[in-house]
Amino acid sequence: MRILLVHPNFPSQLRSIAAVLGSNPAHEVCFLTTAVAGEMPGIRKIIYERKREPSPQTHHYIRPFEDAILHGQGAYEVMLAEKQKGFIPDLIFGHAGWGSTLFLKDLFPRTPMALNFEWYYHAHGTDCDFDPSDPVTADDEARIRIKNSTLLSDLASADAGLCPTRFQYEQYPVHLRSRLMISHEGIDTSFFKPDPELKLILSKPTPEDPYYKIDLSGHQEIVTYATRGMEPYRGFPQFIEAAYLLLKQRPNVQIVIAGDDRVAYGKAAPEGTTYKKMMLEKFPLDEKRVHFVGSLPYGEYVKLLKYTTAHVYLTRPFVLSWSMLEAMSCEGLVVASDTAPVQEVITNGINGLLVDFFKPDQLAQTLNNVLDRPADFTQIRKKARETVLAKYDLGSCLQQRLAWLSSLIATK
Repeated sequence: MRILLVHPNFPSQLRSIAAVLGSNPAHEVCFLTTAVAGEMPGIRKIIYERKREPSPQTHHYIRPFEDAILHGQGAYEVMLAEKQKGFIPDLIFGHAGWGSTLFLKDLFPRTPMALNFEWYYHAHGTDCDFDPSDPVTADDEARIRIKNSTLLSDLASADAGLCPTRFQYEQYPVHLRSRLMISHEGIDTSFFKPDPELKLILSKPTPEDPYYKIDLSGHQEIVTYATRGMEPYRGFPQFIEAAYLLLKQRPNVQIVIAGDDRVAYGKAAPEGTTYKKMMLEKFPLDEKRVHFVGSLPYGEYVKLLKYTTAHVYLTRPFVLSWSMLEAMSCEGLVVASDTAPVQEVITNGINGLLVDFFKPDQLAQTLNNVLDRPADFTQIRKKARETVLAKYDLGSCLQQRLAWLSSLIATK
């Protein structure tokens, strides 16, 4: 069988399914992407490029759509060349919204195309107007509505689609949901698992020594926070304020913050600064007890989740991060925001603890309580892993997705 996987990044969310499909010698698996770096066994990469950047003169509502179209054109052109050489896929599985899948159905009209659908934008009721200090304007409302253009085009041409969580599924208009199925990408519970004998030695590069490491083994009070970017969408300002309060209350606590000083989601910080810089100017932290370790190598990241006393996860009503589920899979005690995507997974006091997103003092007090009596939360930790094993285990999720893809081919 010939299978075409599509994502501008490689291998991104398609890593697990690409590995399974690529390991089967009966399949010819190609991966259409812009990413030159990286290889996977059994996968032939097909690289496409955009011919240019979106025009600065394009109306700002549709500049992202123009970028998607440029992705789509680049993808179409290289796949046209593949088609002329005889490659016609039996199945296309990709990620909606980037643009790279926009025109593939025109090129391969008889090939079933299944897409992963992440986030349908709303100006009101979810992420955009969540913070009352950052109200949505009429201009924002119009821009956000148009932001769904690529997704809607993908949904119209796809034969079927996936949403990782029910919360994400419910953001799509009711009349469009019938072609979507809820299925998470899955968490590797054999990799993200508890290990009580573990040591915690982490990379903490400095300007003087890029290979510097810190050894936190033996510390009894470790609070962790992991993020792609340090931004309001993931509650970074609230976490820093809570950390400031907690450091005053507990002289032995160690706080580890993994992630990059950038914005992955939401508005950028004012020009010339970052949210990290802004928050540390407002709430200076003890550098001997607060460790910004950057984006950790995967092996160190999992050690952090295994070793933590309490792992903090905060998010606006938006896409749920894998990091929360990975921490739960390691039997980490997750202290999370009481917001809709989290509520789908965590029941307060059963498999995690929930706090008000906008109350850093409540977060600090909850962490203080956990650090006072960590043994009291053993059952919650165990229930956290049980939740992931039951609903988000990689093996089960992959089996469900593969069966779904097979059904699409069978009905071709």
